[in-house]
Amino acid sequence: MNPIILLIAGLVVLIIGGEGLVRGASSIALRVKISPMVVGLTIVAFGTSAPELLVSVNAALSGSPDISMGNVVGSNIANLGLVLGLTAVISPIMITPSTLKVDWPMTMGTSLLLFLLALNTKIGLIEGLIFISILTIYTTWTIRKSRKATKALEGETIEEMPVSKSIALDILWIALGVTGLYFGSDWFVSGAVTLAKTWGISERVIGVTVIAVGTSLPELVTSVIAAIKKETDIAVGNLLGSNIFNILSILGITSLISEINISPQFISYDMIWMLGITAILLPMMLLKRDINRIEGAILLIIYSVYTYLVVIA
Repeated sequence: MNPIILLIAGLVVLIIGGEGLVRGASSIALRVKISPMVVGLTIVAFGTSAPELLVSVNAALSGSPDISMGNVVGSNIANLGLVLGLTAVISPIMITPSTLKVDWPMTMGTSLLLFLLALNTKIGLIEGLIFISILTIYTTWTIRKSRKATKALEGETIEEMPVSKSIALDILWIALGVTGLYFGSDWFVSGAVTLAKTWGISERVIGVTVIAVGTSLPELVTSVIAAIKKETDIAVGNLLGSNIFNILSILGITSLISEINISPQFISYDMIWMLGITAILLPMMLLKRDINRIEGAILLIIYSVYTYLVVIA
């Protein structure tokens, strides 16, 4: 099959599979009286990262570690440069105190931790356990903090996350979701690897560009729709949270399954860009407690320059 068609088909099936898994698992959790807020912070958070996770695991097991690492690092750069930049250009984004006090420091901290642990050119079992431990502590703390913050939010979340008509339907959604994630990740990785060989470019370049943008499409679509509706108040927090989960959960789980060998270019180039664009956000957010259209345009330019330099290098 044409690698581009395989890549697109894999991406579509991945997104549908992730949605199916989230829908079925969330409905079952709500059915057994688990707090909707807890469901949102755990099942939905992990479920929306499932496509990236399956792509990274599949790539690592298939002997394409550059795709695994490129998927995470490239997605983090795309989230802040492409997605956040485009969202701010459409509608300026207000910054909440929580974003400044918790989300940004946690994102910068996990990015620095990844850089330091990657200096030995591999992410293995020990590093994976470190990531998963931090993720567990962070998720537990977030849930407790959210519970204390407000009880009213739970009622609103229930309306956004309805329980389905039957548990059989929930199980069907989960089964379809898992199946979609399995085949979608296989097609997506196969298409990407074939495309890299056909075009004569490295798997790293495919990973930080095509695959990274592809797996960031759900965040891009959601953020653009929110910007058009002028509902961008949680955009920064969500994208920073996505970057935290990308490193801690995707690389954490993948490295527990299969050791990830890291190409030197990731350490000397791509991770520096990831740290740089994360650092640039801080003065932007502190200046007027928002990210305006000019700053959004700057983020888009930074992402465009990074992509151009990666492709022509």
